[in-house]
Amino acid sequence: MDDKYFIEKAIELATENVKSGAGGPFGAVIVKDGKIIATGVNSVTSENDPTAHAEVKAIRNACEKLNDYQLDGCTIYSSCEPCPMCLGAIYWARPAKLVFAATKKDAAEAGFDDAFIYDELAVPVNSRKLYTEIVKTNNKIKPFELWKKTQDKIAY
Repeated sequence: MDDKYFIEKAIELATENVKSGAGGPFGAVIVKDGKIIATGVNSVTSENDPTAHAEVKAIRNACEKLNDYQLDGCTIYSSCEPCPMCLGAIYWARPAKLVFAATKKDAAEAGFDDAFIYDELAVPVNSRKLYTEIVKTNNKIKPFELWKKTQDKIAY
């Protein structure tokens, strides 16, 4: 089985998700050693959870199955180019490879346009569309200081 086989599986999941009315047109499959170990579909509206994107759900399922917070040696197949949130989650999960089919332009043409998020990331915090305030406090680095001193931490 090759990339095309697994990407078709992700597209099938996305298609079935639309047909069932459970969520948006996105599906993801995670493969390790040539076998599907986890899947995910978009369920933002059915779960009332803006983070319930296909890739995030697939990552959560795979990590649970592997009993690990990283996806070493895995490939993530997504029916569409991941949004900024999903791409961030994918980088944190550290798979070996990401494969997708439709592009963010294809998604935008269907009404899923994430360009405003990509644009906002480049804007200084005090100039973003979402009012953001940084509160100055003497304790702001206390958690980081404790983290640096902790001997038995699991660095990630």
